[in-house]
Amino acid sequence: MKRLTQYAQGGGCACKIPAGDLERLLSGSGMPLPRDAEAELLVGLDTGDDAAVVRVQDGTVIISTADFFTPVVDDPYDWGRIAAANALSDVYAMGGRPVVALNLLCWPVDHLPYDLAAEVLRGGAEVTARAGCHLAGGHSVTDVEPKYGLAVTGVADPGRLLQNSTGRAGLPLSLSKPLGLGVLNNRHKSTGEVFPQAVETMIRLNAEASRDALAAGIRCATDVTGFGLLGHLHKLARASGVTAVIDASAVPVLEGAERAVREGFVPGGSRRNLDWVAPHLDHGDVPEETLLLLADAQTSGGLLVAGEIPGAPVIGELVENTGHTIIVRH
Repeated sequence: MKRLTQYAQGGGCACKIPAGDLERLLSGSGMPLPRDAEAELLVGLDTGDDAAVVRVQDGTVIISTADFFTPVVDDPYDWGRIAAANALSDVYAMGGRPVVALNLLCWPVDHLPYDLAAEVLRGGAEVTARAGCHLAGGHSVTDVEPKYGLAVTGVADPGRLLQNSTGRAGLPLSLSKPLGLGVLNNRHKSTGEVFPQAVETMIRLNAEASRDALAAGIRCATDVTGFGLLGHLHKLARASGVTAVIDASAVPVLEGAERAVREGFVPGGSRRNLDWVAPHLDHGDVPEETLLLLADAQTSGGLLVAGEIPGAPVIGELVENTGHTIIVRH
């Protein structure tokens, strides 16, 4: 059996352009930012939120996003399911409901058979159907590396959006999925070991967490993906003008992840995440192994919400700005 992870340099959301490099790239791109509260573009690039939001008529906004990446697991069906769940997560992270998606497929036609690509697409179709989202074609190209994901359009109530810029001091922070996906996926790529707990976590939709957040009146959230918990929390705290205090001992971690860190299976993306947030981080004597897990590049991770929702442990709180965006304690 061909191992898909061996056909890609990176894996999953760990193959993203590093956060700091991406911000510098976008700052010089000339892409427009929202000009005022009445503009049609309600959420764009200015806070680095999870998706774009455009007002189309009173009472409705459209959410638009795209996400695709190289194989994170060797099983093509599982990879398709994971990539689809990850792409849909951006809509849920904004408080929306996905309506229609398009496949994005890059395939090394001279090296991998089309029947594997068909399994990837089948996995994506299973997840979009489970989400109640139409899957209507897409686009494919040949490539030296396999890549798959979705472009997704969703809808939301403009008065009930979840954004990363609406946090305020005094709110608790909750996380709906455990960390450790990056290091376990990297161990899988290196050794071939399969981690069912990681796959189950990655294919789980964030739909319920999003609905619970909206039902609780929460207005601040983001999903935790390639920039790790620390990276996405840094962006949330920076956009909201607050400091986030994290209790490292309260953060849920997948079984086997701590061992994978100790044994050196840390993706390069996770180390880059930690380097990026380090100037904005007060971590005291928290060990590096713990910080690497907190910065671990997640694929299809959970929702990080400023509030409490069922089934999601509280891992910290937002406080008045201290000069750091994040304080980690244990």
